[in-house]
Amino acid sequence: MSLHFLLRAEARSLSLVQVLALSDDDAFTLFRRQRWGDGEDVVCPHCGMVHRHYFRPARKIWRCAGCREDFSVTSGTIFAFHKLPLRLYLAAVILFVNAVKGISALQLGRDLGVSHKTAYVLLHKIRESLLVNREEAALQGEIHVDGAYVDGKVRPANKKEDRVDRRLAENQDADRRCIVVIREAHTEAEVAAGSAGAKKTLTFVRENENQADIGKLASAYIAAGSVICVDESNAYDRLPAKYEVRRVNHGREYRADDGTTNNLAESYFSRFRRFQIGQIHKVAPKYLDNYANEIAYREDTRRWSNGEIFRDIVRKCVRALVSRDGCGYWQGNHRQGESLAI
Repeated sequence: MSLHFLLRAEARSLSLVQVLALSDDDAFTLFRRQRWGDGEDVVCPHCGMVHRHYFRPARKIWRCAGCREDFSVTSGTIFAFHKLPLRLYLAAVILFVNAVKGISALQLGRDLGVSHKTAYVLLHKIRESLLVNREEAALQGEIHVDGAYVDGKVRPANKKEDRVDRRLAENQDADRRCIVVIREAHTEAEVAAGSAGAKKTLTFVRENENQADIGKLASAYIAAGSVICVDESNAYDRLPAKYEVRRVNHGREYRADDGTTNNLAESYFSRFRRFQIGQIHKVAPKYLDNYANEIAYREDTRRWSNGEIFRDIVRKCVRALVSRDGCGYWQGNHRQGESLAI
């Protein structure tokens, strides 16, 4: 019996010990390489000039040859204005990568020896970099779509005569939201070559699962000619007008007689529930899009080695712009509204 990929040696190409063994110069070089490559030229984040700018090694900053402004390897990125050593940011990324079901701010703070506030903001910056750098090209082929509700659980009253019908909208929590997931399956040739699971995952947050929103999401993110696999919910009743739709009634069966399943979407929600219940516990609606996309990224990269995922996340972090939500979070700079799809 062959080992699962995560149990093989090639899946463990980087460890926390190796990251913590990096010197400050090694961490600086890694950030620089991921941001600008191996060449001598760097890009000024102030004016955009590509040049071999004047480097000041004592402070590890450059002075732009054009606008004469100083900048560092993290200027203009999601780690701008950092106060911790770069090595600790790399350690945070590898801890984030190795926690396959997600990691809590409390655990990250204890592992790094920083406050819960610092760990909380750092995790949200990593999640934000994954979201702003995700590819949103239209999916094609066999597509699995489903929705699941998060939070909004209303505790029933103690006495039976005081309880209300929690299925009614007026009796539901205002924080109740629906995550809509769209997943592209591998082709038969890719499956024969050893690929498994979904190929690409996109997540969107809506207030509920309804026909209008599903129709707009399908038009924007599912290519014409695709085959969509969904369950019996009436939110998908309009899709057959534009797509070939295959359905499975989960009230009666897990797999339809013709072999249709919605398993790729269900597997995403299975992992998200474990992340929610086991790690973060409570999800604020304002940041639900970050959490949902994190699990989508973990699902899409589950066949990568942890070293590959580490380098990809660092690359996304140095290419993401300064975080408007993360900078000054504990001084009251919070996201003002939700990021609802459409």
